[in-house]
Amino acid sequence: MSASHAEIASAFIGACLDELEAPKPGNVHVFADGHGSSVADFRRSAEVAAEPIARPGAPVGARILGAIEATRAAVGQNTNLGIVLLCAPLARAAELRAARMQEAVVGVLAKLDVEDADLAFRAIALAAPAGLGRAERHDVSQRASVTLLEAMNEAAARDRIARQYATGFADVFDLGAPWLEAASRRWANCPAAATLSLYLGFLAAFPDTHIQRKYGLDAAIEVQCEAAPLYALSQNADDPAELWERALLFDAGLKQRRLNPGASADLTVATLFAGRLRDLGLPDFSPDVLQSQRNND
Repeated sequence: MSASHAEIASAFIGACLDELEAPKPGNVHVFADGHGSSVADFRRSAEVAAEPIARPGAPVGARILGAIEATRAAVGQNTNLGIVLLCAPLARAAELRAARMQEAVVGVLAKLDVEDADLAFRAIALAAPAGLGRAERHDVSQRASVTLLEAMNEAAARDRIARQYATGFADVFDLGAPWLEAASRRWANCPAAATLSLYLGFLAAFPDTHIQRKYGLDAAIEVQCEAAPLYALSQNADDPAELWERALLFDAGLKQRRLNPGASADLTVATLFAGRLRDLGLPDFSPDVLQSQRNND
């Protein structure tokens, strides 16, 4: 089955707002602003980016550029580039009538063309993310000469967002979706704790490439190691109060060191978006269905 424009837009806004409700260490959330941005900036960004992200029939590149242009006009800074890059293919896939959603995403990625890359390059240059720098090949300040999938494949080893394009969104479907399913069961009475657990799962699983791009691999690995015990606590705590206290202490420490695990936050939003699309009845976003289908392949 497919989802409507209004349903996709609503799911996108909901995912962005859900992410803000959890005290995600190092990021902006309802308990603390940070890095020159406020919760209001992120809420406004979600609202204005939703229409371009969910625009019926629009190519992925046009969704990306439209969302970033709307964000820049509304808040004047980069608040959501990674979110937009991840959610645009998911939104396009959700429009398609497909029995298996991940296959629809892979199909969308396979059809990306040079125009998608050119529009995405323009969006990235407009957003001007911190630590972007220059690339010897496929620099976003120049016209694209390859498809968006080819460009992302080349960047996949150094950027976790690009890696999703190269792997059919493996981190979202194979890691994030099961983590969210389990956390939602454990924290059924506290959705924000489930979101925090999801985020900590990503942060503890691999070095955050946003930190790595700005401060180097050693800094990213250090934060990854610091996140591991807090992620373990999110799996075992019975009361969110202790988890909240520890998360906010970690949050303050990361912000004091100017460390922002942006890639982990972006993957969290993408997984929440996938979960909301699943709740619309898109079957293959369910981890149980995914595993069953793989077993039958």
